[in-house]
Amino acid sequence: MGTKATYKKNDIITLKIEDITDLGFGVGKLYGIVVFVADTVPGDVIEAKIIKVNSSYLVARCEKILERSKMRTDSRCDEAKCKSCAYKCISYSDELRLKEEGVRRLFSTDAVGKIETKKIVPSAKEKRYRNKAQYPITLSNGEYEIGFFAPKTHRVTPIRNCSLAPQIFGDIIEVVKDYLRATTPSVYSEESGEGLFRHVYLRRGEVSREILVTLVINGETIPNADALIRSITESFPDVVGIILNVNREKTNVILGDRYIPLYGRDYIYDTLAGVNLKITAPSFYQVNHDTAELLYKEAKRLAEPKQEDVLLDLYCGAGSIGLSMACDVRELIGIEIIQSAVECAKENARKNGIENAHFFTGDAKDTEKLLVSAEAALGKKIKPDIIILDPPRAGCDEGLISFTANLVPRKIVYISCNPKTLARDVERYRTFGYSTDSVLPVDMFPCTGHVESVVCLSKQ
Repeated sequence: MGTKATYKKNDIITLKIEDITDLGFGVGKLYGIVVFVADTVPGDVIEAKIIKVNSSYLVARCEKILERSKMRTDSRCDEAKCKSCAYKCISYSDELRLKEEGVRRLFSTDAVGKIETKKIVPSAKEKRYRNKAQYPITLSNGEYEIGFFAPKTHRVTPIRNCSLAPQIFGDIIEVVKDYLRATTPSVYSEESGEGLFRHVYLRRGEVSREILVTLVINGETIPNADALIRSITESFPDVVGIILNVNREKTNVILGDRYIPLYGRDYIYDTLAGVNLKITAPSFYQVNHDTAELLYKEAKRLAEPKQEDVLLDLYCGAGSIGLSMACDVRELIGIEIIQSAVECAKENARKNGIENAHFFTGDAKDTEKLLVSAEAALGKKIKPDIIILDPPRAGCDEGLISFTANLVPRKIVYISCNPKTLARDVERYRTFGYSTDSVLPVDMFPCTGHVESVVCLSKQ
């Protein structure tokens, strides 16, 4: 029987891949030792070279596929060098099955109450579904490159045409690269904290087709900005705005807090679930428009809004999900930490003729204080009948769970992009008497290891 000490770097091994992580690493076992191998899928039998020996696992590189898995496909992506998509080597039907099974494992435990996992809702589009992309910039061997970070690294893999994003995003990236070559500005270094250009951030309206170009820089100006503006706007009439985002912090957080307009608007318009929306660069907006409409339809079905209800929408972003239900309730209260998103939400309510919506700026963790302020502003007590939660991947703060449960709403509809933290939070809500019969996975992010899920919690 082998041990970790038996194996060393550069050893050649034969391995059967039995599982896959959400970062796309195939998982096998060598005499009980876990081995992670990129670019492999469950069912593959491979010859691999060990490239890292850790105290609890091995990492290997696939040298040859000896037996090809029935899941394996070679047709999902043309960017052979890019490793950013976890499931690029797996057929979409198998990807859906793996995601559904992953959610089922998390929600079949006693801790969450052995909740039924419904059949996963496939994405409306398998490719070209993303309306937002953030591309790091690097200077490699004297060449400007724009692409994505390789998994678990900050090494940029150059990208020309990501199949998940609109073709026009790749075309815009090429124009930016031409500008960089012509003006030769410095590029940001994470090690030194110096250098000007950091990221290109593109956002597009699925219905409006409007595009916002954001250049993230470690400074306040860029050289020869007029030339870049002219190149982009002459080539791409759908670009309605070009802005600079100032990020001087030595951090891997992409966006800073300050925006400087270069051309046109600092926002785009789009339509989602029948609501016309204004969206700024930092505003949360679902990246998969068509599948988001399916998700919002399901959230509304679960919420069962009534005309006498008060709806509290936490982490509301630009107000999209709350505004899609506003006409079905007496009053909508939205809370969002990003000020520009709150301003967008207020304007979105006005533009759509929605008069029963009120939005407030603040961290959802401070909902108790924010509701006191909202009550003072509105001159009345706020008693929510329905609460919508759509938090970041980290899920909800324990204090927020306690407070929202003690408000005793009829229903809590929880939308999550991380089923692990959703399962944890469902378990926490159980201690307050809130439970659910089922969880619905929705594939908002094809080809990646991420999956959206929604549950409806009610008081038992």
